[in-house]
Amino acid sequence: MTGGLEERAEALKPFGWKGRNAEWIALVCLHSGVFTRTQATAFLKTHHERARRMVHAMIAQGLAAEETVPRVRGIGRVCRIYARSLYHALGAEHIRHRRTASPVVLMRRLLSLEHVIEHPDLPWLPTEAEKVAAFDALGIDRELLPFRVYRGKAGTTRRYFHVKLPVALDSERAVFVYADPGHDTATALRSWGRAHRGLWRALRALGRTVEAVVVARTSRQTRRARKVMRYWTEASGTADPDPMVAIELARIERAIIEGSVEVLDEYGGLQAAMQKSVALEKEARRGRRIAKIHRASAWRTARLQGVRYL
Repeated sequence: MTGGLEERAEALKPFGWKGRNAEWIALVCLHSGVFTRTQATAFLKTHHERARRMVHAMIAQGLAAEETVPRVRGIGRVCRIYARSLYHALGAEHIRHRRTASPVVLMRRLLSLEHVIEHPDLPWLPTEAEKVAAFDALGIDRELLPFRVYRGKAGTTRRYFHVKLPVALDSERAVFVYADPGHDTATALRSWGRAHRGLWRALRALGRTVEAVVVARTSRQTRRARKVMRYWTEASGTADPDPMVAIELARIERAIIEGSVEVLDEYGGLQAAMQKSVALEKEARRGRRIAKIHRASAWRTARLQGVRYL
């Protein structure tokens, strides 16, 4: 991570946390806001009793809560770090990880954390500001970054990398992680890939190796992800037409007709959705895909594979 995990952990000394425990708390705050005791035990490389004591100490300090997730089984209790003061100390005061989330979003956060735990030495960019700054430094236009427009009484706000999934970047490669919380279809994965298409193209032009990783809980999800990502790595003229282009196009057209704000907002609003439909029509006519990234893989985590939704 930018600045190094050890350096980040130094900011937690005023709270009485240091060493490996402080590093774990910093990692969780920046990447997920939530964790299971099993995950903490794996990172700390120690007995589960140490993870239990750490959780109880955080609760006693008023920094975290351990909660049962509604409508989810097979996961046990999940610890959520919510103290604003902790996030402020880490330079991530406004990150939404500390808030409660739906079961699907919570699972996505836990899966993101899984991959970071397994790859702690990658140069992760945890926050929106760090991601944007890193690509700004490369001279990449912000219009190529994935974003979502939020509308409120005070006006509109554009948030980049709004799904808050892990991104790592160094002088040679960029790694993008997608966490599949257990969707019934691959629509969300395809949308995520399309949202990153311009950024991936720009990185390739700069000589960076671009990798995409899908983290999932079941073999069915990993098989589905590999099937989708096959179109992301095959060169033009070697891949079969993507059969989901027509389905995605129909979804956008239906949202436009029905005025489905939730769907339209996924594309940045009505005008952006209409532009996307035009691009999809051209893609459907072309019938072939152009390679976007160098490598794609799907990884199944063992620690969360028993989770099921009710």
